[in-house]
Amino acid sequence: MRNEKELFETCSVTKAIFRLAFPTVIGQIILVIYNMADTFFVGLTGNDAMMTAVTVCMPSFMFLSAISNLFGVGGASVIARALGAENRTQAHMASAFALWGCIGMTLFYSAFAWISIDWFVDLLGGTNPAVHNNAVAYMLCTVVAGGIVTATGVLLSHLIRSEGRSVHAAVGIALGGVLNIVFDPLFMFVLLPAGNEALGAAIATTLANMISLLYFIIILICIRKHTVLRFVPTKAMLSNRIPVRILTAGLPAFIMTLFENISYAILDKLMSLSGLSAQTGIGVAKKVNMLAHCIVRGIAQGSLPLIGYNYASKNINRMRDCVRTSHFIAVVTALLCMIVSLLFARPLIGIFIHSESVSLEFGIIFLRILCIGGPFSASAYVLISFFQATGDGGKSFLLAILRKGIVDIPLMFIISLMLPVYGIVMATPIADLICCVVANVMYTAFIRKRLAAAYAQVPLSYI
Repeated sequence: MRNEKELFETCSVTKAIFRLAFPTVIGQIILVIYNMADTFFVGLTGNDAMMTAVTVCMPSFMFLSAISNLFGVGGASVIARALGAENRTQAHMASAFALWGCIGMTLFYSAFAWISIDWFVDLLGGTNPAVHNNAVAYMLCTVVAGGIVTATGVLLSHLIRSEGRSVHAAVGIALGGVLNIVFDPLFMFVLLPAGNEALGAAIATTLANMISLLYFIIILICIRKHTVLRFVPTKAMLSNRIPVRILTAGLPAFIMTLFENISYAILDKLMSLSGLSAQTGIGVAKKVNMLAHCIVRGIAQGSLPLIGYNYASKNINRMRDCVRTSHFIAVVTALLCMIVSLLFARPLIGIFIHSESVSLEFGIIFLRILCIGGPFSASAYVLISFFQATGDGGKSFLLAILRKGIVDIPLMFIISLMLPVYGIVMATPIADLICCVVANVMYTAFIRKRLAAAYAQVPLSYI
């Protein structure tokens, strides 16, 4: 714990962010790569219907991440602030509530998905009979049967990271990603008969996530004498407004992921009206573009405990340096990803769509449109994490629903009337730009007013 205290309090800000965020970023990259692996291997079949089935299920699968973020990001924020205030008991109770809250909500969601599976798949855009059957098989395995192991594994990565153990958190996520890539061809082309490639990809994902969860359990057993994380359910975990604090801090992350999935589902549904080729193209473009978003999200999540700790310990100068440094790194990284996507859209989409087809051309144009919003969303991500880390759930919640939901969904319908197909996709970067502007204005006001009032001795030289 002495090493963690030094990391949060005295280590240089750049070095601290690197140590906390770099493993998280690597884990996020591998997470995206293994998510892409399903698309890549399914793409080898040359079957657009099967490819679309996997991408159609993405929102339902990623909703598990929304649940994990609700309790994981919220729990990590409360634990980091508790450590900064030297309140280990509150950290104990917060970790217990986060785990059991996540398990309970995931079981409810998986049961709902099972009961309404056909309706759910159709709602996500899987109305085509060939797409529907493959999507049902994929969802039954990943969401219904494997939902609990996936959500719990991601939750534990957040909680372990909250006390500075980013390497352990990243290794667990990376382990699941690497194993998924290994298992994909085994289950898709060797163990299961032809025509069941989507089901094979789903089994590979679920098994890999199960092993990742087992890794986290082993790590927690090994560090049990040196960690503040406790998971025995007691009445105390409902006291001291712990549930309210966790849910307030985690709700923006939950809403942002939830609305991302709703937005993607609406995008898929609207694109399905333009034909299977357009739907396949947008599905692949979204997955390629996801890489930049997940790198930035890793930077923001990795910096969150550092910001929350220094905010709680009233080291405001260090806290603002953390925000400035992580913001700069995230925006520059997103700019580089945008340039790569603009210049190399054809080979990037060509990794997954292997023929000179109409869906390939759609994917290239869609990726170039989507990537323009990257730098703006990077700025917004970091500032949303800042408000989460400081416990200001109202501001982070507003930004979360502004980025995905309030702006982009209406824009999809409005712009598509003037510019069909491509106009639907343009709504995303426009929403990113608007959210970025609002986030920076809110952050500036927060620094000038709220922190100035609480810590009047601190100069407001940085905005």
